[in-house]
Amino acid sequence: MKNCKSLIFEISKPGRLALDLPPCDVPDCAIDSLIPSQFLRNSPAELPEVSQLDLMRHYTKLSNRNFGVDSGFYPLGSCTMKYNPKVNEDIAQYAGFAEIHPLQDAKTVQGALELLYNTEQYLTEIAGMDAVTMQPVAGSHGELTGLKIIRAYHRAKGEARTKVIVPDSAHGTNPASATVCGLETVEIKSNEDGSINLDILRGVVGEDTAALMLTNPSTLGLFENQIEEIAKIVHDAGGLLYYDGANTNAIMGIVRPGDMGFDVVHFNLHKTFSTPHGGGGPGAGPIGVKKELIPFLPIPVVTFDGNQFGLDENRPQSIGKIHSFYGNFGIIVRAYAYIRSMGPDGLRQVSEDAVLNANYCLSQLKEVYYAPFDRFCMHECVVTAKKQKPYGIKTLDIAKRLLDYGYHPPTIYFPMIVEEAMMIEPTETESKETLDQFIDAMKAIAQEATMNPEIILNAPQHMAVRRLDETAAARKPIVKWKV
Repeated sequence: MKNCKSLIFEISKPGRLALDLPPCDVPDCAIDSLIPSQFLRNSPAELPEVSQLDLMRHYTKLSNRNFGVDSGFYPLGSCTMKYNPKVNEDIAQYAGFAEIHPLQDAKTVQGALELLYNTEQYLTEIAGMDAVTMQPVAGSHGELTGLKIIRAYHRAKGEARTKVIVPDSAHGTNPASATVCGLETVEIKSNEDGSINLDILRGVVGEDTAALMLTNPSTLGLFENQIEEIAKIVHDAGGLLYYDGANTNAIMGIVRPGDMGFDVVHFNLHKTFSTPHGGGGPGAGPIGVKKELIPFLPIPVVTFDGNQFGLDENRPQSIGKIHSFYGNFGIIVRAYAYIRSMGPDGLRQVSEDAVLNANYCLSQLKEVYYAPFDRFCMHECVVTAKKQKPYGIKTLDIAKRLLDYGYHPPTIYFPMIVEEAMMIEPTETESKETLDQFIDAMKAIAQEATMNPEIILNAPQHMAVRRLDETAAARKPIVKWKV
């Protein structure tokens, strides 16, 4: 942004203050007696010196450099970066929710427990499961919790099952969660159309199979239409099916994981149910299970005896506590408000619109970009830079050029099994006009690739900084001011 320095030190002027403080009334001798000398400064801290007005303007200008879903289209595939209705934020700030303490006696927080209980019931119905716990505080945390439950279930049966089957198109957290849980990952290759190779699957299942982790629709944005046969193969071998719910935004009210044959499912409230997403959290990754797995749910379990809500910790087969308190409660409040405001018909329309928007983008973009899968997609689509590669243009270059057009790039180079992939997820909250503008920008970049590739190779042209050494930025970050 014009006239906006990147660092506040760059506008610092000696003697300027943002706040006047009265002289210190504590004698130096008292300070010396209270604080050991090695902890006392010999010279003032090298802090920036700016007026309050300059301070406010500087950080306001910097905030305008940030990109978020409230300021622009965020086509980040596999993450469902959708708009968060502000009514959910208002409800989460109600004193009865915001000012309670997690260690209060259950009798004094009946409303909060009722909200937790009801949210679990809603998600149980949406997923086609028999019970849900709201405790996990991220999707990956939900994966770990679900795998711990699966491991406990097999051990209770006296079976030493240690292997988790994961497709090569899976989210990276799937094999990571299995490893953290002390299980071994077995990767299986996908078919050219993105589906699971059933012959390979049959060849790897056996007495040591604990579970198959699967996302449906997959990370390719495609619905796995062999899911019933997949479930039969795994179940006949004694294993369980784990549903990665990152892509639930495509199926609500249309199909349920439990009906597909899954035994465990996690949701990402911060994706599907419209709660804050960025900045590393907070998140929520509640899991649902079939009835055979209910005894192993983490404690405490929210209960209702027809008169009063409570927290039950008397669960001998439980995997134990997985979080200090009962999940990220403020996020659950927002998701609860979203589910109640949408209702069953509204949630179904969410998925229908998300799928419609993704297929509209795919139909327009495959004219100028390569579409590796010639079929209807679900809530996200995949195109690649294969047509631009002869001109020396890669997916990364296209992503950088999109910044000049005012758009946050989509997910790139994922799924990793698709060369030069761009994964685009428009979500249901974007209008056709917004999608058309994004599509026009993508088409303009495709034309530039053939007529003026240098402008793409040198992008971004109009951002606060040009291309960074991303490897060095990740491995050798500079996080402090150097004069």
